[in-house]
Amino acid sequence: MNPIVKSKRRAKVKARVRKKVYGTAEKPRLSVFRSLSHIYAQIIDDDNGKTLAAVSSVGKSIEPMLKGKKKSDVSKEIGKMMAEKAKASGITSVVFDRNGYRYHGRVQAFAEGAREGGLQF
Repeated sequence: MNPIVKSKRRAKVKARVRKKVYGTAEKPRLSVFRSLSHIYAQIIDDDNGKTLAAVSSVGKSIEPMLKGKKKSDVSKEIGKMMAEKAKASGITSVVFDRNGYRYHGRVQAFAEGAREGGLQF
């Protein structure tokens, strides 16, 4: 599939998902972004336009812990880390924003890790 067509398709799906998914102070939005080699996530309060917590697989402190693992295993660990950060901020329930990606593979592993960590979707 042509990369231009692929990115336009994802943008359309993302817009369709974002119409329905909205984060409030009581139940913020958990947005996930995946690149070819890393995964990023943030908890966002859309009412105030603030990021409440963020975590990614990039960084000198995280890199040794994730060294040698598969990307899906890394995603699961990042999900657990996000759940810990959310609990520290007093967040227990979120709305999951898959950001136009299929709920499959690394996105699914991230969500499962966040659920195991104690977040409720």
